[in-house]
Amino acid sequence: MPHDEMLAELDRRRERASAMGGEEKLARRRERGTLNALERLSHLVDEGSFVETGLLGASGMFAADVAKTPRDGKVAGFARIDGRDVAVCVNDFTVKGASTSATNSKKMAHIRRVATEKGFPFVHIGESTGARLPDAMGSRGMGLLLGNDPTQFRRTRESPWAAAALDASFGSSAWLCCVSDFAVMKKGSTMCVSSSRLVSMAIGEEVDLEELGGWRLHAESTGLIDRFVDTDEEAMDEIRRFLSYMPSHNMEASPAVPVAADAAGDQRPILDVLPERRTQVYDMRKIIRILVDRGSYFELKPRFGRPAVTALARLNGRSVGVVANNPMVGGGALSAEACRKIIDFQVLCDSFNIPIVRLMDTPGFVVGTDAERKGAPGWIMNFMNCTCLVTVPSITVLVRKAYGRAYVAMGGGRHNDEMIAWPGAEVSFMDPVFATTIVHGKAPGDEGFEEALAHIRKDIEVWDMATIYSVQNVIKPQETRDYLIRMLDVYRNRRSAEIGKHLMQNWPTSF
Repeated sequence: MPHDEMLAELDRRRERASAMGGEEKLARRRERGTLNALERLSHLVDEGSFVETGLLGASGMFAADVAKTPRDGKVAGFARIDGRDVAVCVNDFTVKGASTSATNSKKMAHIRRVATEKGFPFVHIGESTGARLPDAMGSRGMGLLLGNDPTQFRRTRESPWAAAALDASFGSSAWLCCVSDFAVMKKGSTMCVSSSRLVSMAIGEEVDLEELGGWRLHAESTGLIDRFVDTDEEAMDEIRRFLSYMPSHNMEASPAVPVAADAAGDQRPILDVLPERRTQVYDMRKIIRILVDRGSYFELKPRFGRPAVTALARLNGRSVGVVANNPMVGGGALSAEACRKIIDFQVLCDSFNIPIVRLMDTPGFVVGTDAERKGAPGWIMNFMNCTCLVTVPSITVLVRKAYGRAYVAMGGGRHNDEMIAWPGAEVSFMDPVFATTIVHGKAPGDEGFEEALAHIRKDIEVWDMATIYSVQNVIKPQETRDYLIRMLDVYRNRRSAEIGKHLMQNWPTSF
């Protein structure tokens, strides 16, 4: 065949592949205000940086499907985000609902493998129906489609993974969110194992899409989603922002950005937020926003495990992870969900060399029948174990209350590089009010209660701990930002280029 004819044939095949599911389907998406796969990709990656792999891929199961499956429903390849290489797959729902097939599974496996081996992030933009039927039916379908890639859902956190659940996200779109380090979901979307139709047939009753896998369920109850947004564009922006805190791979230090002239705000307002009365609640997030670089606060799982706060941020331009109790919710007592949330975040930080700052103000762990049913003892011990396995630099700040074993789980004692305290900090095995009732048999309002309470509280202030050097320094709240910046620099590991030991890189991503 002459060269001109061969090149023309290639152009024709490229054009057919680029048409996606056809103008009619694309028009319907435009009418709904929903971006198509290429528009999502364009918003996600740096302009002109995308190099596609598998453009001419199509369904190989049935010959009649080849012409109907351009790109086999997945746009995959390599690009850059903020100048750094990433592997990216954007599902094209206009082609057989972006269902999983043997061909597009090979494309996905290839870019994930390259990202892992060469050391850069993997991003998956999900919208899919699940496994492709009838391709997957029967022994031949199962033999071709499932189990052929032993690394498909193996996570050892060599490089960061990020994923989005948009619109109908069943099957692989849900799997990739659950196995990723960061997941964002658009409101109005559904993320679950299977479609409502299949679930309804399986259980013999109609199911509500929102109850089955809506954003509120995952943001508030399952904790499988880190952030939630209103639009496709916002979802892409969230992924870009998450990756800005991450190194490209786990053998690289977390990134630093130029420090803005106004990064350090006035620190004195901390005293306006922090109540003088120990029983008065406040929002710890307001204090964190004052401490970190202006505009850098990026909270994860804000509606899940709300007695705890987990956030990525920057201090003097460098990425840090912030773990804190929030007295605004339940007095800061740590529920099973809060333990899960902190574990997940500490694993993320330790796996990708991000130093941790902990702000402690907690009366302990949530107790009671509901807590026991949720497996609180197991989650508490997982939390303890996780904190013991952290190898990145970590500094704990005793803000106010630090009671019981929650003190240890939150990085108390030597479960950190340094522990500092604010002058009003109180440390003891139990809340003094409860201890007074247990030891003296007196409850608030009883005669003699205040005298007994005063005796229990006698040595609760932090000064004795500072005397025996069990806390390394007592500082003013407004001195905390500068102190953290200086000491995180002291504790960075120069011998191994700031790389941690990654003792938790195999910890499950969803639990």
